[in-house]
Amino acid sequence: MANIKSAKKRILVAAKRSERNKSIRSEVKTYIKKVYAAVEAGDKETAELMLKTAQKKICMARSKGVLKANNASRKVSHIAKAVSSMN
Repeated sequence: MANIKSAKKRILVAAKRSERNKSIRSEVKTYIKKVYAAVEAGDKETAELMLKTAQKKICMARSKGVLKANNASRKVSHIAKAVSSMN
């Protein structure tokens, strides 16, 4: 355990931030799964709606620094490709 006051604070701050990051990452994964579920079901309208929501969540995670730029772009690209490939 840390003895210095600033080190103790850093531990608390790091724990709080990692909890927030985990929550945001989990939310992004959930919305991506919803997009793929709609694509599997063949429901284009729902898939497009979920795509829009998922893109918003991914961009939000990117702006918060939870996801890196290329990672966020790749995720958006993959789900957009899946939705656009529907008939």
